[in-house]
Amino acid sequence: MGGLGEIGMNMMVLESAGSALMVDAGLMFPDEHMLGVDSVIPDIRYVRERRDVLLGIVLTHAHEDHIGALPYVLRDLDVPVYGTEFTLELVREKLREHGFSDQVDLRRVERGGRITLGPFEVDPIPVPHSIPDGVGLAINSPVGCIIHSGDFKMDDSAFFSGGSDWDRFAYYGDRGVLALLSDSTNVERAGHTLSERRVARTFEEIFSRCEGRIIIAVFASNIRRIQQAAELSIALGRKVAFNGKSMLANVRIANELGYLNIAPEDEIAVREVSRFPDREVAVITTGSQAEPMAALTLMALKRHGQIQIRPTDTIILSSRFIPGHERAITEIINLIYRQGAEVIYEDVSEIHASGHAYRDELLKMIELTRPRYFVPIHGEYRHLVKHARLAEKAGIPKEQVFVMQNGDCLTIDDGEARVAEQIEAGRVFVDGKGVGDVGYPVFRERRNLSRDGIITAVVVVDKKTGEMLSEPEVMSRGFILEEHEEDFMENAKRIVRETLEEYRAADVLDWTEFKQDVSRRIRRFANRALHRRPVVLCIVMDM
Repeated sequence: MGGLGEIGMNMMVLESAGSALMVDAGLMFPDEHMLGVDSVIPDIRYVRERRDVLLGIVLTHAHEDHIGALPYVLRDLDVPVYGTEFTLELVREKLREHGFSDQVDLRRVERGGRITLGPFEVDPIPVPHSIPDGVGLAINSPVGCIIHSGDFKMDDSAFFSGGSDWDRFAYYGDRGVLALLSDSTNVERAGHTLSERRVARTFEEIFSRCEGRIIIAVFASNIRRIQQAAELSIALGRKVAFNGKSMLANVRIANELGYLNIAPEDEIAVREVSRFPDREVAVITTGSQAEPMAALTLMALKRHGQIQIRPTDTIILSSRFIPGHERAITEIINLIYRQGAEVIYEDVSEIHASGHAYRDELLKMIELTRPRYFVPIHGEYRHLVKHARLAEKAGIPKEQVFVMQNGDCLTIDDGEARVAEQIEAGRVFVDGKGVGDVGYPVFRERRNLSRDGIITAVVVVDKKTGEMLSEPEVMSRGFILEEHEEDFMENAKRIVRETLEEYRAADVLDWTEFKQDVSRRIRRFANRALHRRPVVLCIVMDM
């Protein structure tokens, strides 16, 4: 349903013996062509039509690309949602923001527990990722075992406690895995992910030489990285301030559940930062991806209410540049440098370890599970293709490797797999409170508006005679500077007058056709005079 051919929007549905279960319900953040859109979610019409057979939703972890669509999906699907402790707490917080209160049936899965849903028995297997409580899934069905890797990496130093259970994947490999569906995000990266221990040593090297404030931008969900930064700051005599709405919420939840251990006397509010010497302060903040309203972005733009960047500050961006965000992040880095501060980021220092497996780890997952069939998931199309090739090199026959797209149905009968059909799947755009009420035609109009602006021509006429009752008014937005407007606007008014005279002389008072004709003529004039093609609206007020 999502996550095949894109980064984000992860969702899949398994059906067997007249029952179905959903794995994850994520969103995708809009690209630069989706003007005004807040997020993108999967189209679930197929599931909605079969809601009576859907037994539940099982979550692998609490990143937005795996849980972000839940508030929209659960408006139509009244089913229980299963997840680990930290995952469900973040889901509960998200649902509250959307006005769900406690009406959703959230069911916690304990370590080593099982979920039985009709013909499916789901075994959640702990895996390291960049957020606590991530799991892969062994889904036992009437036709065999399906392994869903979840988002993972093979670095047990990323765990808080308990560790991963790679032996569990091997156990299912020994018993026989029908199909492996595995995360493809980092298939282009050779070797093994950087260890969290190495990141901790880099932090220590940087922190020890900083004389001013330290400002660390990190994903609010990366609790391990937050704990590392906080522990080291406190050890070096600094107070820690958390900044950003999602950061404050996640830190509160992590503290309550025991994933963070920060003594109250070591933490200060952002408004208190100015009361302490710079060398005694560390700020852990949102904004590592230059999100428009994130705290670090506001600091870089000098719009933050409590923190202004100083030349003695050191800013650390402890995250990967997500594809599509590079330009915005680079601009924020440049703005910070203009204010005299130092910026440290992944390209210049080992201050971030990805949560997604590199090629050697992906290969290891295939070797552990030894699946009959392989399906690469979670990635752009090139990632899926390269992961498929890796599986072939690992010994899985090419005809048993399936590179699929959203909507493809992989059918397995009597041990034989094939892509049998395609159901209707796509993207639904969330724009403010509107869900699905904008699409590509609207984006095209918004692009036109943003490119050449808009001209509005208003004419007041007599309803019976069509006679013009006052001079036409012509206004523009985003089209031309006021000091250059006068001649153009006068010509535009002339076009309105002349067009109206032509229609009256021909005794044709079709106002719909008149408005279209005026818009066409003004647009043609703008193109001829200025080589621009603005959106032109003509409004007729008949009195």
